[in-house]
Amino acid sequence: GEERESMVIVASHRHTVSVERVNTLANQSCKNLLNSAQNEPSSKRVKPLSRVTSLASLISPVKAAPLKRIGQTLQRSISFRSDCRPWGRQIAPAITKRRDSKLWSETFDLGLGHMLSSTEIKRQEAIFELSQGEQDLIEDLKLAKKAYRDPMLKLSIMTEHELNQIFFTLDSLIPLHEDLLSRLREARKPDGSTDHVGHILVDWLPCLETYNSYCSNQVAAKALLDHKKQDHRVHDFLQRCLESPFSRKLDLWSFLDIPRSRLVKYPLLLREMLKHTSNDHPDRQHLDEAMNMIQSIVADINTQTGESECRYYKERLLYLESGQRDLLIDSSRILSCHGELKNNRGAKLHVFLFQDVLVVTRAITQNEQLCYQLHRQPIPVRDLEWEDLQDAEVRLGGSIRGAFSHSERIKNFFRVVFRSGGQLQTHCFQASDAFNKQQWLNCIRQAKEAVWSAECGAAQTASPGCVISPEDPTYLRCVPLTAAGPLGEAPLHMMTHT
Repeated sequence: GEERESMVIVASHRHTVSVERVNTLANQSCKNLLNSAQNEPSSKRVKPLSRVTSLASLISPVKAAPLKRIGQTLQRSISFRSDCRPWGRQIAPAITKRRDSKLWSETFDLGLGHMLSSTEIKRQEAIFELSQGEQDLIEDLKLAKKAYRDPMLKLSIMTEHELNQIFFTLDSLIPLHEDLLSRLREARKPDGSTDHVGHILVDWLPCLETYNSYCSNQVAAKALLDHKKQDHRVHDFLQRCLESPFSRKLDLWSFLDIPRSRLVKYPLLLREMLKHTSNDHPDRQHLDEAMNMIQSIVADINTQTGESECRYYKERLLYLESGQRDLLIDSSRILSCHGELKNNRGAKLHVFLFQDVLVVTRAITQNEQLCYQLHRQPIPVRDLEWEDLQDAEVRLGGSIRGAFSHSERIKNFFRVVFRSGGQLQTHCFQASDAFNKQQWLNCIRQAKEAVWSAECGAAQTASPGCVISPEDPTYLRCVPLTAAGPLGEAPLHMMTHT
């Protein structure tokens, strides 16, 4: 009995050793993949990352502005992600290296804190956060180049042209932020405190104009990266990187999007500094000037990024007939929102809401590129009528109930109607959830109000001092959709007058 028990223990021990050896070889092979691409020995130790603020705090929530929209899903307010088919066996993720928060008061001699007011300590914390954020950014930009771009180029996973399209001018941003970090460190006194940073920022902020081209390219870069993920070699490489500790569970796009995230955080950091800088402080004037500069820079980049996004999708519209072409599409410079919706038959459609026109399309692949084929005639926003349909509403009728066998699926619908002469065009769209449905309705309402404001403004300009009355046909065309429904929408029967 003892011999049999010993044999079982030995066998179990050998199995454990075997499993550990397989895991060790798997981890080592992943390291060799990266190290061989960099012509470095696999035994070389990886320099540990410093304890700094997590990148998750840099990623902005979904907002309407193009800079923030692109950072999330390259869509405004609405997130529709296409899942790539997994390739190969899924591997349990390795232990992740995380960045811990690091405060100014924890980094330098606490004895100084006894001589500073609580407001000044908060001011020093804000300045230190600016400096630490620059250091984090520089480390991550270098990591994106060293761990992703260079290995994929050397292993011929992507061509140099494709990598240049995806990474674009990422390399040029590194010396830009190294310069700011160097200036901030030079301004720091031996005790760790910093008296003035405003003049540094006023001198450095104009350099951020180089972000114009990088942010404007992000729509095309994201589209190409998503397309290349369908290649099993690309998908496998990116998956292995994601499961490696150095990635901190951030995918490649998260690293490519870090510059944009940093850009939109500068106004927040400056606002925090101003909050804790008194009006009579010598640094106050320069900080106020820096705040005005960064707001102007971000607004300008935001505008150009939005126009670039709009232009990108307009170039990928396919017209089945010449009659579908519309000057409202050609003249549009703003893409309010877009995303995948289903019709009442369950078919997937990709809908674009430009500033003056709604375009319903079907996503297709042409020459290995995702394009959008127009499904129906474009609908001018000024003539568009819409209605929020309640879940499992009786008036949906057989057209929708016949398409879905379970009442649980008859949710999140809204209707869009366009009347032109004797023709009637009606669409019943189903959003992915209640939140996305509300976002669509909000965007449509805002687009209608924008058109109303523009037309009423034009009418006032044409006839100075003239007040448009409700009896005026111009007023009826321009009246905004308000009141009635839970989201502020007017019922469809009330909108037939507009």
